[in-house]
Amino acid sequence: AEGRAALEKVNTEQGLGFDDWDMDYYLKLFTDLGRDPTNVELFDMAQSNSEHSRHWFFKGKLVIDGKPIEDNLFNIVRDTLRANPSNSVIAFADNSSTIRGGTIQKLQPAEPGKPSEYGIVERDMDVLFTAETHNFPSGVAPFPGAETGSGGRIRDTAATGTGSLTIAGTAGYSVGNLQLPGYSLPWEDTSFEYPSNLASPLQIAIDASNGASDYGNKFGEPLINGYMRSYGLRTADGERREYVKPIMFSGGMGQMDHSHADKGVADVGMYVVKVGGPAYRIGMGGGAASSMMQGDNRQDLDFNAVQRGDAEMEQKAYRVLRHCVEMGDNNPIIAIHDQGAGGNCNVVKELIYPGGATIDLRSIFTGDNSLSALEIWGGEYQEQFGLLLKPESVPMFEDLCNRERVVCTVLGEIDGSGKIVLYDAKEDKNIVDLDLESVLGDLPQKTFVSDRLRPALKEFELPAGETVEAALDRVLRLATVSSKRFLTTKVDRSVTGLVAQQQCVGP
Repeated sequence: AEGRAALEKVNTEQGLGFDDWDMDYYLKLFTDLGRDPTNVELFDMAQSNSEHSRHWFFKGKLVIDGKPIEDNLFNIVRDTLRANPSNSVIAFADNSSTIRGGTIQKLQPAEPGKPSEYGIVERDMDVLFTAETHNFPSGVAPFPGAETGSGGRIRDTAATGTGSLTIAGTAGYSVGNLQLPGYSLPWEDTSFEYPSNLASPLQIAIDASNGASDYGNKFGEPLINGYMRSYGLRTADGERREYVKPIMFSGGMGQMDHSHADKGVADVGMYVVKVGGPAYRIGMGGGAASSMMQGDNRQDLDFNAVQRGDAEMEQKAYRVLRHCVEMGDNNPIIAIHDQGAGGNCNVVKELIYPGGATIDLRSIFTGDNSLSALEIWGGEYQEQFGLLLKPESVPMFEDLCNRERVVCTVLGEIDGSGKIVLYDAKEDKNIVDLDLESVLGDLPQKTFVSDRLRPALKEFELPAGETVEAALDRVLRLATVSSKRFLTTKVDRSVTGLVAQQQCVGP
């Protein structure tokens, strides 16, 4: 009723990350609907239509130096696949990429999900790889930020196709100058200042690697590959370049049964099911917060957006999915997505699109009775998956969950309405009622205008009196080049018994 001014106020107060395009679009959307949005609807759209979730820049119209670019970045990259699909099975879609593998012999239970003897089965398995970064949360709170980076990436592996299996992980860290106490390095400028809402590069290097290692150790995934970078210098024109906001890279290898490559469509009558841990007041607004320019958001909202990991719960949920995968052609999963940024705002809409469903908010399993409706719907509490199951498969799936001591709940049913309707029995009203095509469909592109910056370079010049020995001594002290023992010795490199060669071999 108060128009754009009201949107701008809520945008600032709640850190929704709306830009001018967003506010114009949502103002028109609700004007056409003839009503005001609920606070849950605004939060929902902020997460599911954030840069983090929609890749607006990657898919947007680019204008560089005043000249429009003919194609967007996403299509430019995807053209390589169109030109040479080779052995790709899944690419630029789903939660991971896969390439053709082959027929292998697997050791698994004769009756997956039940006490039974193990035997050898032959299955056509594809090779899977996925990767993501968890930069924003690892900068704000390095340990939980990095552990949930690893946990979310493991869930991406498991949620590929109609379920896949993990094999091993990789990790990488790019941070600023470490400024180690009592260890002066000539290229580190001690006058560099760092923002108060981010951890120091040294703390990130220690705590983020601890978090990623801790999660893999608890889940039971070997970490067998990675990298480390530390960089911070001034360029020839005096510009400071440094990984002040870090890069926390998490990658994972896995395998997918070739017959499980295609997710099913949300048909009328299918059940929307969640499996995993309970809802808590955790990870509020991560999709929007990680999409904003660093410093544009309030510091307390940044901390609220960081998730917390529970690797034991993820292992329980993963074992349920593994049982389904090992059923082969009898896999009951029609479609699966992991819960990540935006919580249910994203995962439920992805599952029910384009069919539509009415979701019962109070059917969501919670671990805190004080949670608001917005927190239940939008929290990024970890270790959850969303699935589509046929009604006749639900009892069997519930038996699997009971065996692994993990909760599963039916949230709703695909109804063919093409809408996301969220019903709150406590208030006896719908708190979200939106057409899926309007908030998740093929939305118009955004336009991004940029100008090239010409780099200031100077001729390479060796300092007077420089020696190879002195130069080599400094190079070997770079974290990028030096021993990575501090990373490899604190993480399990061989759990599962399938690692033939660990990364600590060699001179």
